[in-house]
Amino acid sequence: MTSSHRITSKLKIKLFSKNTCLFIKVFRYLSKYINKVKDLFKAINDETRREILELLKKKDMSAGEIADKFKISKPSISHHLDLLKRAGLVTSEKKGQYVIYSLNTTILEYLLQWILTLKK
Repeated sequence: MTSSHRITSKLKIKLFSKNTCLFIKVFRYLSKYINKVKDLFKAINDETRREILELLKKKDMSAGEIADKFKISKPSISHHLDLLKRAGLVTSEKKGQYVIYSLNTTILEYLLQWILTLKK
């Protein structure tokens, strides 16, 4: 094996390693993005969660206030709120002994912009 052949082989290995590393970074980034989109669509797929979003559109509310509007258990409401938070559709802020939930419209704006790009 000639010296230039060894250098070429080492260079190919180095380039392969860099490309693999870049691919892994891109894949990790995209998988986070894909999971966020998946969480978002999962969150808006449920009628109860859509109703919670409608309530929060009118005003910020505590979990108890939200639960009072439904005929399901408080732990179920808590689960729905958790899914909405993970999807980025609602935010929460602790105020005294209550957690107040608010609608996060930023994520909805991004979703609408993305959907409109599909139309083109």
